[in-house]
Amino acid sequence: MSDSNGQAPGRDPGRTRHRGSVTLRRKAIPSSTADQRLLDSRGRGDWKTRDSWRALRILSEFVEGFDTLADLPPAVSVFGSARSTPDSPECRLAEQLGAALARAGYAVITGGGPGVMEAANRGANEAGGLSVGLGIELPFEQGLNDWVDVAIDFRYFFARKTMFVKYAQAFVVLPGGFGTMDELFEALTLVQTGKVTRFPVVLMGVDYWRGLLDWLRDTMAADGKIGPIDLELIRLTDDVDAAVRHIVEAEAALSAEQEAVREEVVARTGADQRAAAEQGGEG
Repeated sequence: MSDSNGQAPGRDPGRTRHRGSVTLRRKAIPSSTADQRLLDSRGRGDWKTRDSWRALRILSEFVEGFDTLADLPPAVSVFGSARSTPDSPECRLAEQLGAALARAGYAVITGGGPGVMEAANRGANEAGGLSVGLGIELPFEQGLNDWVDVAIDFRYFFARKTMFVKYAQAFVVLPGGFGTMDELFEALTLVQTGKVTRFPVVLMGVDYWRGLLDWLRDTMAADGKIGPIDLELIRLTDDVDAAVRHIVEAEAALSAEQEAVREEVVARTGADQRAAAEQGGEG
């Protein structure tokens, strides 16, 4: 006999963790994550054997991510707190943002969890856009929200981070905690150092972020740790339309810049070929 959910009476499904194609429940769930086991320097005795296998697992996550996301339309990665409640200002803002991005032709990529991530995915989904969730194995499973169209569960943070950057034309960061700050400053570092093609970083939640930006300007930049131009990498706004417009305009400017470079290369190559032909004719 089973209840209306198809479960035996009195049978508690307990906690669930998804690890790739594997589902673990109750006592089968390990007490540590794949990232923790990889980075724990105390258990180095078996690194020659176990870490070699881990390298193959890591490679498989990159292959799975690249293969799944390769055909995405232009996309924007949206970050924010998993702890935000659905009626919070940032969740309402994230839902409006997701819808506006979808209407502008962008897929929306989030961490796939609850809170701000779910709101952005919902906005994109309900507006007819493509909604992507990149989940991560955590000690307390969050699970992918119901508004995700394309979902990938990752074991390793660094593989997941690569997908956020590789397939996004912009980052939009709403109020969040350590994970959100990590993504924000990684994006700024990649752009500042030229490790990625320049793309916009938008902060939404003016009251939430104003103190951080004041500190960046009045302490970090004033002390010479970053340049004044580095502050221009960030756009702060609570206006959804302004945020999307900034992303669209930045993409158009970058496309025009890249096209100008290509035209210059073609012109220079043509001039070199003509000069070589003329020299050959003289000879």
